Formats: sequence, C-alpha cells, structure tokens
Amino acid sequence: MRFATITLPGRGETDRLLAGLAARLLEDGVALAGAVQHNLDCGDDCEMELQILPDGPVIGISQKLGAGSQGCKLDTGALEGAVAEVSSRMAGARLLIVNKFGKHEAEGRGFRDLIAAALAEDLPVLIGVNKMNMASFQDFAGDLAQPLSPDALEDWLAQVLA
Repeated sequence: MRFATITLPGRGETDRLLAGLAARLLEDGVALAGAVQHNLDCGDDCEMELQILPDGPVIGISQKLGAGSQGCKLDTGALEGAVAEVSSRMAGARLLIVNKFGKHEAEGRGFRDLIAAALAEDLPVLIGVNKMNMASFQDFAGDLAQPLSPDALEDWLAQVLA
C-alpha cells in the first residue's frame, strides 16, 4: 500500500514526528514534496506554520482572532497558498508528506485534490490524521490508506522508497 496515515495522541505529536521524519529524509537525499507543520508558542493561542518541502518557504497559516474568539483560527487563504507552493514542487518527488487531513480537506479543499493527484500518479503519500477528522478521512480514502504506528513507519518507508 502506497498511502499511509499516522495518528499520534497528544497535541502536536504527529506534527513533530512528520517534521522530524521529513528533515531526516531530506538529509538522506530523498526527494520529497509536501508540507510539515510547526506549532509556535502553543499556550492558549498557538500559531501554526507550514514548512513547504523540500526547499520552499515557511507559511504562517494562523490568523489572530482576538481575545475570547471561539472561531477557527486557520487562515484558509494562507493554506491554499501553501497547497499551490507544494503543487509547484511535485516534479521528481518520491514521497508526498502532508501534515494533516483536517477540516478544510474534509470539506473538499486544502490538500485533498493534491493527495488524490499524487495517488493517481502512483506517488506514495504519508499523511497525518487526527481522531477528530478520522471519519471524514475514511469517507475520502475508504480502505486505500494503511494506518501506521510509529514502529511500522520505517518498514513502510523502506517498501515505498525502494
């Protein structure tokens, strides 16, 4: 299976795992495309940034909503800009890493079409999925995606990058 998910408990754990993995793979010379998330100052008002792989910009995807706001702080325009940046860097990639299948993807936007296009071209895809969006992800992927534990990740990578 060339489509896999990773879900770790704990706020930001999946983000840290994917960012560390991407850094290691890039250091090893693996051609990557995608985006990994870095969370800054994760108190009550966490700021999110996407690092575009392999060599793209870091794009802030949070918007400041002000004290007492309850709405989503995702800057959807910045996210769509990040998707465009990733799309422009797909040529020659051996693996697509996407930080998250989130609410935006569940609604049919964000990285959703890029993931489908990569799979259609037989490019392996690794994506973070949190429990809150798992049902929407399963509606999107059906039984095509293989859930991985951190221990199984290296074996999966060895298979798809061979």
